[in-house]
Amino acid sequence: MSSTTQPRIEGINDFVIKFANVNGSGSASANELFAKAILRMGVPVSPRNIFPSNIQGLPTWYEARVSEQGYQGRRGGIDMMVAMNPQTW
Repeated sequence: MSSTTQPRIEGINDFVIKFANVNGSGSASANELFAKAILRMGVPVSPRNIFPSNIQGLPTWYEARVSEQGYQGRRGGIDMMVAMNPQTW
């Protein structure tokens, strides 16, 4: 083992998380609650529906950019993906 250790990360306030669900599963409410919780912690968040399906049972994606700098625009890539079923990968 190496004698050098990496510094512990205390907090990250700049990331993109994408939620992939099926329409009609209550995901819109859950997604908004996630964004609201981050905002109430004092960290700016910019949530967006990427492909909102209007047909129940079809995939829908929701992306939230959390940035202590207050960035509102999308950026390339995601840092965390929460896929609730194989159809949404």
